[in-house]
Amino acid sequence: MDQIARIRRHFTDSANLKLSCVETLAPQIVRAAEAMTECLLRDGKILACGNGGSAADAQHFSAEMLGRFERERMGLPAIALTTDSSTLTAIGNDYDYSEVFSKQVAALGRQGDVLLAITTSGNSNNVLAAAQVAQERGMRVVALTGRGGGRLGELCRTDDVHICVPHDTTTRIQETHILAIHCLCDAIDCTLLGDEE
Repeated sequence: MDQIARIRRHFTDSANLKLSCVETLAPQIVRAAEAMTECLLRDGKILACGNGGSAADAQHFSAEMLGRFERERMGLPAIALTTDSSTLTAIGNDYDYSEVFSKQVAALGRQGDVLLAITTSGNSNNVLAAAQVAQERGMRVVALTGRGGGRLGELCRTDDVHICVPHDTTTRIQETHILAIHCLCDAIDCTLLGDEE
């Protein structure tokens, strides 16, 4: 297959997945945005975590909250738990890598805060541990997964929000996750600043 055709296939596959799952995912994205906005309006914060590309997504979300998305506003409290290399390596070395996020949630999370837990498989042990600690602390969990949701999907309670991309390929799941993150940012801004068309 020539490279142009291969690139076309990537674009087509990505677009088709997003269009095919919009009706399923849109209500969950709305619920997640409502949970996050309610948290922010009550002076809470959003903690975000994930590994690899999902770590980048956690940081992307935090950057959009702390800076701005598409409109000027005050920064909103969001922390990517993936960025402090001293904390990550200390916890990983002194305890276990499976605790690198949960120990941060235990220290920083408060009742009413939200954890954005991102894992394409739904089975990342450190993300699962973070979600469990978040639930113990009275936080809501917004889970971004794929591949059926894995153990994180099973862990979600009725007041948590599970946004599960119906696909098995990591790249397609991550592409849809970043779109969902942008939708969350837009919905939060629309609620806080008013609709703008």
